[in-house]
Amino acid sequence: MKVNRKRSRIVLIVAVVILTILAIPSYLWTKKNIHDLGRWQNSRLSPVIMIPGSSATVNRFDDMVKLLNEKDHQNHSLLKVKVFNDGKIKYYGKIRSGDNEPIIVVGFQNNHDGYSNILEQAKMFNAAFKSLQKRYYFNNYKAIGHSNGGLVYTAFLEKYYDNYDVRMTSLMTIGSPFNFGESNLKYKTQMLADFIKAKKKIPKNLTVYSVAGTENYDSDGLVPLNSVEAEKYVYQGQVKHYTEVTVTGVDAEHSDLPQNQQIVDLIQKYILDNPGQGGPVPQQNDDKNNKENK
Repeated sequence: MKVNRKRSRIVLIVAVVILTILAIPSYLWTKKNIHDLGRWQNSRLSPVIMIPGSSATVNRFDDMVKLLNEKDHQNHSLLKVKVFNDGKIKYYGKIRSGDNEPIIVVGFQNNHDGYSNILEQAKMFNAAFKSLQKRYYFNNYKAIGHSNGGLVYTAFLEKYYDNYDVRMTSLMTIGSPFNFGESNLKYKTQMLADFIKAKKKIPKNLTVYSVAGTENYDSDGLVPLNSVEAEKYVYQGQVKHYTEVTVTGVDAEHSDLPQNQQIVDLIQKYILDNPGQGGPVPQQNDDKNNKENK
């Protein structure tokens, strides 16, 4: 009888020790996740994340950032992120302490044109986004895509956005060829058809600005105006607000659009969060879609 009691006590002690050993990692994991969740919920960081077009590098928006900083005097930090074909991600620069609205540019080693490459770049951007979110714990961000960068963002929204509890508050696409080089909207490319088919995956609370440049009222010298305007088939009626803007005059050529002063003004006014800067968001009509010409 005494032997059985002794054996029972030993078994009980061993069980308590094992449970304690198992509970410690669980406790530490829970504590870390609660801490991370608190950081995420209380984060004031709201970056502007930019994606350049095909053949462009992470330096594509340097002039735009310089113009923005000169205009609003906020001195936004500039962080550049490059995703390599082997999955490696390299960071250049840093986010300054106290800067709640840094500018982050994500570029790719595979920066080639074509639908298959755009899908691959969206996958690469997803990897970069996951890395950025893990580093900086932001819970919202603004998005800007020039040329194919706007297409990459659209593929990201339809394929990967739901994987995150991080809200994209606004998206500005600049000269993005949603129907590639096809100017006749009766002929939709496979990419445009796929985007339209999957549009329900795009968040409804998003505000989208589609900016086109024109040199001759038909194109920006590279992308047909009708191809840029094909974006409406993807976003119009799906998002909260959809606004089309056309810029003309100086720097309205496709490659000049990122440093076009009118576009810089639009970004400063409608994308950046600077309190007391800019003006109200354009009034939307009843179907929540608008077209503005400048």
